[in-house]
Amino acid sequence: MVHTVYLRMKRNVDVNENKQLHLRDIAHIAAPFAIKENLENKPIYRISDKDLNILVIDVFLIIKELIKEFPELDIQSVGPDQTVIRIEKKKKKANLFIAVLIWLLLFIGTAMTIMNFHYDVSMQEVQQKLHYILTGEENEFPLWIQIPYSLGLGLGTLLFFNHWFNKRFNEEPSPLEIEISNYQTELNQYLVMHENELDERN
Repeated sequence: MVHTVYLRMKRNVDVNENKQLHLRDIAHIAAPFAIKENLENKPIYRISDKDLNILVIDVFLIIKELIKEFPELDIQSVGPDQTVIRIEKKKKKANLFIAVLIWLLLFIGTAMTIMNFHYDVSMQEVQQKLHYILTGEENEFPLWIQIPYSLGLGLGTLLFFNHWFNKRFNEEPSPLEIEISNYQTELNQYLVMHENELDERN
């Protein structure tokens, strides 16, 4: 009796080094209960020290291997054709001194960027003019405008990035997360295309 099995490859998988990959690790499987467990436990690839940090597995190779072992199955692929596997090497403990140094560099760089932007657009002159329009008096440092503006700038930045350290204000992704996601998608496409080119040459 022929059973139909549906495979949907996962787009991204993060694994530890020297891990044995099974079919369940890289694909979603829809199959009759009697054979699903055997398929899920099917060994696919063993991560070794010779592998770098990225590996691409093509669904065609998976189907080819499954047909050899389970010739009675009708295997259908839906969704992505490749799975990009990222191999996580053992992480070293973060150096507190380096972390603080990087934080200071980012903080100073961000502060300089904001100050230079405000200087370029003559923000202080604008606030002085606004103070004069509202009060009829000239004031070089209209703090009642500058202080709320500075606080609002910081609060607006927090709301824009939707993060306070590890906490999120809502479920909506931040613009930075969207950009990172777009970059990750394009990187995966490049890796898949590069892998296909290597396969064609070989």
